[in-house]
Amino acid sequence: MDNVDKLLLELYVERNRLVLPTLPEVAERVRKSLNDPKTTAGQLAKIMNADPALSAKLLQVANSPLYRGSSRIESIQTAVARLGNKVVRDLVSSFAVQQLFSRRGKGAAHALLKQAWTHSVRVAAISHVMTRRFTKLEPDHAMLAGLMHDIGTLPIVARAQKVPELLEDTPTLLQIAASLHTQLGRLILESWHFPDTLVAVAAEHEDLYRDSGPEIDYVDVVMVANLHSYVGTDHNLAQMDWTKIPAFVKLGLGPDESLNALKEAREEIMEIQQLLSGTG
Repeated sequence: MDNVDKLLLELYVERNRLVLPTLPEVAERVRKSLNDPKTTAGQLAKIMNADPALSAKLLQVANSPLYRGSSRIESIQTAVARLGNKVVRDLVSSFAVQQLFSRRGKGAAHALLKQAWTHSVRVAAISHVMTRRFTKLEPDHAMLAGLMHDIGTLPIVARAQKVPELLEDTPTLLQIAASLHTQLGRLILESWHFPDTLVAVAAEHEDLYRDSGPEIDYVDVVMVANLHSYVGTDHNLAQMDWTKIPAFVKLGLGPDESLNALKEAREEIMEIQQLLSGTG
């Protein structure tokens, strides 16, 4: 048995005992606080101010054209009050995921995680735009779903670092990630007690012929965004017949209409990508 087969077997056998990534402390406290309807904007701001980087990021996003109101937001408490609990919860979770992807791995591992994060940001931005323009779902939740969809990559790369030669064999490592990231993504989000809507995205976004019923859901949105993200590349998903994929049918747009809509939203997509990647 070679190292690749060995790693695959270990991940399959040990997937319920893997050391899964944990949500950064402040993000976890924010999410728990938001589960209590009595939590005030002031209390939430006090928690978030314990993490200056996270607080600065929230203020940056709150003052971006994506959310900006009639006046500039200068404090976390004002940002929380203006954006609302649901938006803050999803934004804070988004920043936390960014931290996880940026802190893990060195060398080849870091490069692979950076590639995964760049892809996730692209999918998140498209998810936000598609949701806002064509559905009644929540754009910020769809954006978070896009960021989370490949989170199962994290423990795979972490485990692969114990097999150095595998880290240099990118095609094989990507093949392993493609095989296992949905199972591990489900385990991670369940361990974080994230909502079923996000768990389903991590677990089911690769099932292109999934049909959950007549109403579009977040898995459908992320699936469509994921396919769009590969347009113009030689990736196998770029060759799919979109007319046969239920998620596209539920969206109510043909392939040409869908592509044209994203061309029109190019600047908005780039803005969201810059915000999420920290370059905005």
